[in-house]
Amino acid sequence: RDIIVVDKPAGMLTMATETEKTRTAYYALTDYVRKGNAKSKHRIFIVHRLDRETSGIVLFAKTEVAKRTLQDQWEGTTKIYAAVVHGLMGQASGTLSSHLVESGVHKVYATRDAALGKLARTAWTVLKERGGYSLLDVTLLTGRKHQIRVQMADAGHPIAGDKKYGALTSPIGRLGLHASLLAFIHPVTGKEMRFESKVPAKFRRMVRLD
Repeated sequence: RDIIVVDKPAGMLTMATETEKTRTAYYALTDYVRKGNAKSKHRIFIVHRLDRETSGIVLFAKTEVAKRTLQDQWEGTTKIYAAVVHGLMGQASGTLSSHLVESGVHKVYATRDAALGKLARTAWTVLKERGGYSLLDVTLLTGRKHQIRVQMADAGHPIAGDKKYGALTSPIGRLGLHASLLAFIHPVTGKEMRFESKVPAKFRRMVRLD
């Protein structure tokens, strides 16, 4: 009645852009709740977004009140990703901290000037390393645009296939980033909700995790 949680494939937008109006999760879900009736009053509200090439769990609301409640508690929402990055990390886990600012060409970069950028913190743990690649379990401690992509690249370990932020190759034919877990308090019932999506098989095969 209040929320919809979906497992978005890589290559699909969360919401429309000027050039793509229909191949989006928002469009598909709007059609779903309206049951094909364009005049239906049922609506979908976007709580957060994933980049087009990032797969995994996305949360939508079915009422404006639910949307506002979820967004108000977003900092306390647990957001965990699986990431395939270039290089070996050199240690089992760590935390990245920097200030991020968005340029005029929709690209984000790190700055040492706290007055210019917003604080971003990302915790990571190595799941498996092989052949010059690492599969990481990544937790967003803050939620900034392109946070994982920028901070990993800044640390010398760009996400596999992320040519926008320095990756030279695309070994799995897509961006190596997947939203694998989302845990939050239900906006109406107050119950703890937890949704998980398996690490994509392509990620696992890259490091022979199985």
